[in-house]
Amino acid sequence: MSAPTAPRPADDHGPGRGPVGQLLRGVGAYLLVALALGFFALPMLWLAAAPFDRHPGVTASLPEFTLDSFRRLWHNPNAVDSLASSLVLAVGSAVLVVGLSALAAYALSRVRLRGRDGLLYALLLLSSIVTGTAAMVPIFLLAAELNLVDSYLGVILVLTGGLLPAAIFILKDFMDTTPRSYEESARVFGASPLRVMKDVVVPVVRPGLATVGVWTVAQVWGNFLIPFLLLRSPDKSPAAVVMYTFYTEGGQPDLALISTFSLLYSLPVVLMFLFVSRRYGFRFHGGIKA
Repeated sequence: MSAPTAPRPADDHGPGRGPVGQLLRGVGAYLLVALALGFFALPMLWLAAAPFDRHPGVTASLPEFTLDSFRRLWHNPNAVDSLASSLVLAVGSAVLVVGLSALAAYALSRVRLRGRDGLLYALLLLSSIVTGTAAMVPIFLLAAELNLVDSYLGVILVLTGGLLPAAIFILKDFMDTTPRSYEESARVFGASPLRVMKDVVVPVVRPGLATVGVWTVAQVWGNFLIPFLLLRSPDKSPAAVVMYTFYTEGGQPDLALISTFSLLYSLPVVLMFLFVSRRYGFRFHGGIKA
């Protein structure tokens, strides 16, 4: 009777298991990631190069350097004014959304009401269902009754009302994580609720306020429907509406103007995002920093 033989160890040099196989898998993974990054980076590269190309097209090519597109855009009667209009709408809406949502989120976080969470989720759900397109006719009729047509204030109020539920939902999480012991100490010394919020709560939830502010500016900056519906004067139209005029009557795009205007149009939001991200890091939580 022969003695039992020990089991043979697994072959480390089988197909795909050795150093060569690991190297090939690593190269394949990096190649796949590089292809994905290149696929998403091509539009950005086109946007950065097309404004400086004398004859821009939809294909990728080395640009024939020129600044004629910027000169044409500067002499366009509505292009530069539209950026200022977009800034007015974005800043006005951001101030209202951040201020009102902070007050509402603080109240919902501190006051115990029956059905509070259900009300908050209902507001968020309704704001997602009843979009600007669905409420276009009632919004215009209401603005006409209040004499807010062709007014920056009317557009700001409509955009603020649409963004408030989501902003309150975001900020409430920040308010819930704020230590209440600091607020109680401030109340002992006679601080009013508004003073407590201003001096105690707001410094703690600044990352949340910055997040909501950037999100609001981005939403308003790219909004087309509401300004197109309520603003009648060409000199009040924001950039999202003026870009529509860079198409011919036959629907052919003027690629030189569109690419140049798109580059200038995207820079403010990108710079604001980088500044706030560097300052606060977009930390989606509250609390005291040591």
